[in-house]
Amino acid sequence: MSGKITKEELEEMTEIFRKIDLDGDGYIIDFELNELLKEAGHALPGYMVREIIQKLDRNKDNKISFEEFLMIIQELRGSEIAKTFRKAINRKEGILAIGGTSELSSEGTQHSFSEEERYAFVNWINSALEKDPDCQHVLPMDPNTDSLFTSVGDGIVLCKMINLSVPDTIDERTINKKKLTPFTIQENLNLALNSASAIGCHVVNIGALDLKAGKPHLVLGLLWQIIKIGLFADIELSRNEALAALLRDGETLEDLMKLSPEELLLRWANFHLENAGWQKINNFSSDIKDSRAYFHLLNQISPKGTDEDQPRIDVNMAGFSEKDDVKRAEAMLQQADRLSCRQFVTPADVVSGNPKLNLAFVANLFNKYPALTKPENEDIDWGLLEGETREERTFRNWMNSLGVNPHVNHLYGDLQDAMVILQLYERIKVAVDWNNKVNKPPYPKLGTNMKKLENCNYAVELGKTAKFSLVGIGGQDLNDGNATLTLALVWQLMRRYTLNVLEELGEGEKVNDDIIVKWVNKTLAEAGKSTKISSFKDKEISSSLAVLELIDAIQPGSINYDLIKTGSLSEDDKLENAKYAVSMARKIGARVYALPEDLVEVKPKMVMTVFACLMGRGMKRV
Repeated sequence: MSGKITKEELEEMTEIFRKIDLDGDGYIIDFELNELLKEAGHALPGYMVREIIQKLDRNKDNKISFEEFLMIIQELRGSEIAKTFRKAINRKEGILAIGGTSELSSEGTQHSFSEEERYAFVNWINSALEKDPDCQHVLPMDPNTDSLFTSVGDGIVLCKMINLSVPDTIDERTINKKKLTPFTIQENLNLALNSASAIGCHVVNIGALDLKAGKPHLVLGLLWQIIKIGLFADIELSRNEALAALLRDGETLEDLMKLSPEELLLRWANFHLENAGWQKINNFSSDIKDSRAYFHLLNQISPKGTDEDQPRIDVNMAGFSEKDDVKRAEAMLQQADRLSCRQFVTPADVVSGNPKLNLAFVANLFNKYPALTKPENEDIDWGLLEGETREERTFRNWMNSLGVNPHVNHLYGDLQDAMVILQLYERIKVAVDWNNKVNKPPYPKLGTNMKKLENCNYAVELGKTAKFSLVGIGGQDLNDGNATLTLALVWQLMRRYTLNVLEELGEGEKVNDDIIVKWVNKTLAEAGKSTKISSFKDKEISSSLAVLELIDAIQPGSINYDLIKTGSLSEDDKLENAKYAVSMARKIGARVYALPEDLVEVKPKMVMTVFACLMGRGMKRV
């Protein structure tokens, strides 16, 4: 890109700017640039980020407008700042990729995509679904062609990948597998997208038609999110207590529980590198390019023959002294292959330091060979290790599906500076004064907590203007990570978000629980169904019959009544019905976040969201 910016480039720049501008106010500020650089594997200290902003900020208002952004792109193309900037943007979300790129014109906008990612994801899907009888019509895909983008078009592969990442998300009985038509394909894609959203994927700008058309940047973006959720599932203390072996002197379990999966993986790699007498690494990009850290890591984690079920595998370190970087990377990957872990990266991906694919490579290594032993007889309070509740997981997935930044890994710890809560207020149309009332990261070394507490106080203040019930909830409670009080606020945000959708569909008419219950009963009665509900606490809901009949009333003929258990139901029968109901709701286009267990146990809050989402879907009928 040099000289004048073309129309296509302008459109691409607009999209890039929008991706960095997290709060959508039309300006890039230090915290947004910091997030972008961090995600792209180019984390910089706060002062350097502020320096970049100062150098690029023409009118000295401490933020970058779109006009300034364009001038920068034009003028600083050759400079170091621009290179870092462009590199980071190119790696963001894997949508505008470095290296081998193919360009597809889509509605006049140019989107490039990463051929490295396509290659990696195709190989991963081929091996993951190799034996699945429902995928034989598209597998194996050729990683060197664009077959991936046509293969996901009927929705089956996407549904299967979601279930691999979070088992039982989708009831297999609801996937259309035979004699597919444009309508049944659309249903599969709805099911995949709404289920992806329910496990925490950000799918706001992706529609079924985009997937059917196989738009590369959208397909790769969605697949990466699905794969990453699966890779990271067990990199979490309550699911893998041996991670406590990574505790450092003076740390408690609580400190370790605050780390993100990425941070835990880095610490895990360094734990093994330290045992190997090798220097530590700070990232999975520039620090692993020479493959030497990987050689040591493989040597440390390879099975030593001490477990009966794992025969000894000796890693051959001969390639370690190979002079050529690419040949050394190939020698290392041959050793990874002996551990059945040659996935996600090629030698070129290692040498170029592709942060996304190297992260996936290391996560897969961890999942297969953690090589950690749970510490015994130490002063560790194992009582802290309660896994997250279903309700907490649902709230966290809901937030992440809306694209909040940073990604929420730990519900309470990640809300302690209120940045995510403030973004959620924006999603429910409560105005946030980002310039005057919000302290943005990176926070100063001194007084960090005070800055976070001020944000939390502001979050509570906004809740009061939104007429939330916040009796006894103060900013300090959010800042302390008080579970009960944080959940009380988060639930009200989710409830308002759900009701707002209905109010928009109903042309602004106010909606409450009674109105939803009345609508449900009226719709059931008009369709000649026998079920009805008295409230969201109605114990009859535990059979899921009311939900299933409502789905059939909204989309007649969609429910296969042969699959529904009726009469005197066991808990297992109820759960089968609930799984079918939740997946069918998603399949007809309702973005349901609740889980089948919420219906069986009749959890009123979650039950309300199910019926509200179905009401939203019902109101969309032409």
